[in-house]
Amino acid sequence: MTLFFIFHKGDIMLHKNGDGGYDIPMGGVPPAGMVPDVEAITLSTDGGEMVAFETDYPRNDDEYEMCNLRQAYYKLDHDLYAKAGKCYELVYWSRNNRYCGICGGGMRMHTEISKCCEKCGNEVWPLLSTAIIVLIEKGNEALLVRANNFKRNFYGLVAGFVETGETLEEAVIREVAEETSIEIDDIRYYASQPWPFPCGLMVGFFARYKSGEIRLQHDEIADGGWFSRDNLPTLPDEMSIARRLIETWRGKKKTKSEK
Repeated sequence: MTLFFIFHKGDIMLHKNGDGGYDIPMGGVPPAGMVPDVEAITLSTDGGEMVAFETDYPRNDDEYEMCNLRQAYYKLDHDLYAKAGKCYELVYWSRNNRYCGICGGGMRMHTEISKCCEKCGNEVWPLLSTAIIVLIEKGNEALLVRANNFKRNFYGLVAGFVETGETLEEAVIREVAEETSIEIDDIRYYASQPWPFPCGLMVGFFARYKSGEIRLQHDEIADGGWFSRDNLPTLPDEMSIARRLIETWRGKKKTKSEK
């Protein structure tokens, strides 16, 4: 059985399963009218395969629905959503690597996750953009910020991309200093999360406030400050590692000064 992960401008096509739920289209051939815009990607999976591609012909009807990939998190089970994220990253990578960066020749799929130039044989693989995200604790408060690029009015955590030649911990220290001007220590790894918007890996940390006054980098951060567990602003979506970090912090045992 083949699962078809079909995308159009950041939306994924979901199958309405008849009981109010959703899944991914499956079968021997793609749904009628679904024609790949560029070369489709085929991946092996348990008991079958996954085929992923973009189409210029989105379909919304009684059987199918085009859904924003972020919102699909709330409609698909975790396994299918993880597969959808991987497929979207590969489709994005494939679309942006149609020609060889060395000789300009056409690129074709070589393995499930690599492309090879038809002219010079140059082989390329998908690249990840690694970013850190950190929850900073100060006593019984956490630092939350509202970035300028947030599309909704919520508060998240300090985050930023890892630069060439630095460790993850160095990236945490640098981003915090650049965005808030404070110093931190006791940096602890929490977890990581694939972030297919379009091709990221978020690496989460906890850290403790060390010194300094908050001075926000306003070209990136609109607002921010220290918040207690019982006085939190609007938080990020549940799907994000930012929300998981906040909820983990919020669920910690309160100190005597908080009770």
